[in-house]
Amino acid sequence: MKKMERCVGFAVLALLLSIVFAGMFRLDDAVAASDDGVILEGVCMGDISLAGMTADEAKAAVRAFVEELKSKHVTFGAVGDHYVGVMAGDLGLNWVNESDIDAAAALGKKGNIVKRYKAMEDLKHGNKIYDLKLSLDRDLIRAVLEEQCTEYDIPPVNNTITRTDGQFVIEEGQTGQRVNIEESLNRTYDYITVGWDYQDASINLAIDVTEPKGSVEDLEKMTDVLGTFTTSYSTSSAARCKNVENGCRLINGTLLYPGDEFSTYDAIKPFTEANGYYPAGSYQNGKVVDSLGGGICQVSTTLYNAVLLSELDVTERNNHSMIIGYVKPSMDAAIAESAGKDFRFVNSWDNPIYIEGITQNKQITFTIYGMEQRDPGRVVRYESETLSTTHPDHEIITPVTNQGVGYISVESAHVGYTAQLWKVVEENGVEVSREVINKSSYKVSPRSATVGVNTDNPNYAARINAAVASGSIDTCKAEAAAIKAEMAAAAEQQAAMTDEERARLQIEKLPANLGEAVRELEQDAYIREVLGQKLASDIIAARKQEYKEYCLQVTDWEIANYLYKV
Repeated sequence: MKKMERCVGFAVLALLLSIVFAGMFRLDDAVAASDDGVILEGVCMGDISLAGMTADEAKAAVRAFVEELKSKHVTFGAVGDHYVGVMAGDLGLNWVNESDIDAAAALGKKGNIVKRYKAMEDLKHGNKIYDLKLSLDRDLIRAVLEEQCTEYDIPPVNNTITRTDGQFVIEEGQTGQRVNIEESLNRTYDYITVGWDYQDASINLAIDVTEPKGSVEDLEKMTDVLGTFTTSYSTSSAARCKNVENGCRLINGTLLYPGDEFSTYDAIKPFTEANGYYPAGSYQNGKVVDSLGGGICQVSTTLYNAVLLSELDVTERNNHSMIIGYVKPSMDAAIAESAGKDFRFVNSWDNPIYIEGITQNKQITFTIYGMEQRDPGRVVRYESETLSTTHPDHEIITPVTNQGVGYISVESAHVGYTAQLWKVVEENGVEVSREVINKSSYKVSPRSATVGVNTDNPNYAARINAAVASGSIDTCKAEAAAIKAEMAAAAEQQAAMTDEERARLQIEKLPANLGEAVRELEQDAYIREVLGQKLASDIIAARKQEYKEYCLQVTDWEIANYLYKV
């Protein structure tokens, strides 16, 4: 019995071993059949079947597919129903996971026999799909958005107000719309690289909407005078008057919303003839020199005081290098392009303000309008306090040889000051506060004179040099005036001579025209002696140019006789 049981056991064992060996032979045959260098059936990349392809063939197939995708149209929806169309290739479309093809080709080909067989069996129950991963060039997307799509942006136009003939006129603005570049860029990138159906694409860009500042209701309330100030420029030269009036014109009509900062320099620049400016006196290195826009500081100073009375926040203010005469010390605000000086302030009120600038009868006035929020019993005033005074203790005389004797140019002295400005607040007639809001220092500058000493006349030379050596400008002025008077008398004496007197003195007849006069002037040694070589040469050159221009003029007789008549 036991012998029979052992025989049955051996038989069963033999059967099991034969089954296992048969299965292994079949598994080995299946794995061997797959090891033919091509990708297995059921392996895809995206919608592209890679079955039966070598790795190189699969890569080429995917590349060809991506090249076709580059010709797909991408349409951007911009502002106002406007559309911009480009090709996907214009956005730098690129395939980025080529290495997954190598993984697909290795599927079922590497590892132990069981692992390889399992991979093959898994494919019988479902495809192995690798994602087709794409990328775009963000710089190219940005370029398309910025250069093409923003063309249709609508800038916001704030509600505005102007003052004409003493009345306010309100103009409503418009809502602004613009492409949000960063958000639109990310939206485009995600659309193409995540979930794209590989068809022509339409992408609505992110649009930012900006409402106009202020409201008509707020502007209609802007009728109260918050502060007004006037200065006079009645003693100014014609050029300086034009500069003051031009600067006032450029600022007039400014509307500032709450939080807006105003830069006087930005509003009135550039200081060029094209922008309405003329050469006029201004301070530079302790001297008064002519420069384009000279006098513009009176504009900023007048505005400064109107701003103070309106109790707006001043963010930058600079005093002049030397004292000025149209306001008290510490009440000025200088503008200097070369020194970087500006006058800036912020609308610190809760409502818009309007700046009106007027020039009339050589007076400049700035008035700031808004909605008054201060208590009716509140009164603000500003007091200038001089802390020290420094008078010049000498004079400066500069002799120059490029000017003839008799010439003198005097620049007035400037007293030096230190000063401070107090803000005083009263409520219902009672002073409630007093504070210093600025301190200023103004340089002292002595009176100076430039004296011409060029002459061939030894008498005149000795006299003017003695005056210069005296160190007194008044002495130089007196001597220069006396020499000029003597030269003028000599010239008048010659002009009043009779023909007989001229003949006796060997003076020929007076020139018949300007040309003859210039030639005589060149040959006249007496004129050169009196005026000096440099001054005489300059005068002769100027007269020559004048005569040349005169000769080039077309006369009415020439027009009447030579001009072709139709």
